[in-house]
Amino acid sequence: MAHFKNQRIGVFVDVQNMYYSAKNLYNAKVNFAQILKAAVADRSLIRAIAYVIKADVKEEQNFFDALEKIGFEVKSKDLQVFAGGAKKGDWDIGLAMDTIELAPRLDTIVIVSGDGDYVPLLFHLRHALGCRIEVIAFGKSSSGVLRQECDSFIDLDADKRRYLIFR
Repeated sequence: MAHFKNQRIGVFVDVQNMYYSAKNLYNAKVNFAQILKAAVADRSLIRAIAYVIKADVKEEQNFFDALEKIGFEVKSKDLQVFAGGAKKGDWDIGLAMDTIELAPRLDTIVIVSGDGDYVPLLFHLRHALGCRIEVIAFGKSSSGVLRQECDSFIDLDADKRRYLIFR
């Protein structure tokens, strides 16, 4: 993939999407350090934001701290539990707002998620705001339309040893 050294990059990670994809497909954890390295390549990183949901799990804070050490700004939200036991936690709107707000300062926006809900966002970022859009996700669990709407797609399934941590 051709990269331009002077490109300003923003990396936006839907941590829940990546976590569940790795767990369900491979019973493994995501190597977020390698993903960030692949996303930035030899370009200029302006912002890297990881969006997480807090579920009061014991290991959670260690994970959030590890993301910060790698170079991510961590944005967290509490898991919502509704009457009847339904749980909801997603950052789709928060991630979308951040990318739109930061777009004028970025040449390339990297979305790390296979979630098809981001398709209208990608379309807007590319066509209305003029950003190059790259998506990094597991091909097996990512939206086909999402893959078509971006300028380039890195399929994590293609290099599992690099992008996954097996227990």
